[in-house]
Amino acid sequence: MSQVSADAVTLDFLKEARETVRTSPLGVIRTPMIPWSRTTLPPSAGCSVQLKLENMQRTSFKIRGVANQFARRPRGGRFVTVSAGNYGKSFAFASKHYGSKGKVVMPETAPESRAVLIQSFGVEVERVPTSSLMTAVNRCVQDDNMTFLHSFDDLDLIAGHALGLELLEEAPDPDVVVVCCGGGGLLAGVAAAIKLSGCDKTRIYGVEPEGCTMYKSFIEKKPVGMDVKSIAAGLAPPFARLPFELCQRYVEQIVLVSDDEMKAAVSALYGAGLVVEPSGSATFAALLHGRIPDLEGREVVCVLSGGNIGKDELADFPD
Repeated sequence: MSQVSADAVTLDFLKEARETVRTSPLGVIRTPMIPWSRTTLPPSAGCSVQLKLENMQRTSFKIRGVANQFARRPRGGRFVTVSAGNYGKSFAFASKHYGSKGKVVMPETAPESRAVLIQSFGVEVERVPTSSLMTAVNRCVQDDNMTFLHSFDDLDLIAGHALGLELLEEAPDPDVVVVCCGGGGLLAGVAAAIKLSGCDKTRIYGVEPEGCTMYKSFIEKKPVGMDVKSIAAGLAPPFARLPFELCQRYVEQIVLVSDDEMKAAVSALYGAGLVVEPSGSATFAALLHGRIPDLEGREVVCVLSGGNIGKDELADFPD
């Protein structure tokens, strides 16, 4: 596990990582930002909202962090990780490109279609109960001499999420930024980039499903582990460490949304031509259901992250 302090995340460190990601051979794209008002979505209440479409990344929004992570690891290594889908997909894509041997340990609750997709890149998948994830990883490290790459509690991964710097180029001084939160790697990277760039008045909110880790960590003022089942598998990790320290420093509040609210968000976004998984739609759900306070007249950026959803999953959502 990474034991480095949040102090290691400086603006220069983030800018260096951003350049690494921008020039990565993994094909990271600069995702578009569109006004909510120019979509067919129902009107946003009393505020101006820009949607940052990270769901349009080539593999998943995690590719930014993975690009920086792999750039700082030896080529052809042997790596194991834990993922419910998005990180695993980007990890598998990077493993194939760099000629690395990879294995993804997935919670049994993750959709089967995501395991199949990861395996299509030549990476092994092992599905285990959430409570056994780290036991399986430790076995791979000890018995197979593999190196553990963390899907959110990793300094290089967090720095790779220089999305906050990109976001500020299009919305230089937003009042509010809303980001999905699971283990907190994306949220930590975005929040650090925005705050370290001098946007002291910007309020940054993380959104996660009811019962997940970061909300309770904020309440207890320490990182906690939980075993939670949610439709948003990507936002239900069992633990968080370095991301918690960064989020505690730079994030205003963690707000919660229900599975039903995320289902409604997925359906609304799909109806407007945007394919976003439940995990990635949590931010939109929070805005749609009034979870973010004091938005009247504010300039808001809503990050839509994961687009990792198959036809089999979409069939379960209301029209």
